[in-house]
Amino acid sequence: MSRDLGELELGPGDALFLDFDGTLAELRDDPDAVRLDAGTEAALIRLAEALGGALAMLSGRDIRDLDRRTPRGVWRAGGHGLEVAAPGEIPPPTPGGPVADILARLEARVAEFPGARVEVKGPIMAIHYRAAPEAGETLIAAAKAEAERSEDHVAQAGHMVVEVKPAIANKGRALAALAARAPFAGRRTVMIGDDTTDEDAIVAALGLGGVGVWVGDGESAAGYRAKDPAEVRAWIAREADRLGDSLPRRPCGA
Repeated sequence: MSRDLGELELGPGDALFLDFDGTLAELRDDPDAVRLDAGTEAALIRLAEALGGALAMLSGRDIRDLDRRTPRGVWRAGGHGLEVAAPGEIPPPTPGGPVADILARLEARVAEFPGARVEVKGPIMAIHYRAAPEAGETLIAAAKAEAERSEDHVAQAGHMVVEVKPAIANKGRALAALAARAPFAGRRTVMIGDDTTDEDAIVAALGLGGVGVWVGDGESAAGYRAKDPAEVRAWIAREADRLGDSLPRRPCGA
């Protein structure tokens, strides 16, 4: 039985990893419309300071896209960890692209279903079918077939989306790599996510003796659960205030 997120308290020796879409921000038909409010961004920065910098956004979005939607003062890992930017670091401008023939075949298949679309996230191809749910089974099968054609790609389904991505693009792998480096090393690892890609990272966190939090419905190995992103944002604000009380307050405008 999972415990409520409200029962979880962070300590100054913890490391926090957060998914973005569906975890911090509500899922939307148009991913370009997703933004964090100023209060959540400020809480993330303050919480990162209280954790000695050990707070990272771990997202399937391309890192340049993630950088535009999350505070630059925290670690950002985009493309399921393919690219990582340290606090204050500006991601390089040019990503690697997808495999052209795989993309062409997927786009041709998706074109058969009005409302479905392919999102290119660097080398990752995400097929969204939230606006064409009847296409889900067919498009998932198409994605799996394309992954099977390639020795170094995999297909992974999520909430009304299926991705074809390099096999090394894995949030569990990314979390383990970050957890082994400063400032994350030697800390209790806490991972919060809502989708199948996040479950990989939750399992990795548990394997390191850490904590997993699942957002929404569905099965998970996580020991804690939040009902929705609003609850996660409220918890972050609470923990930022609680732990941040030990930090010196910056004067307004500093």
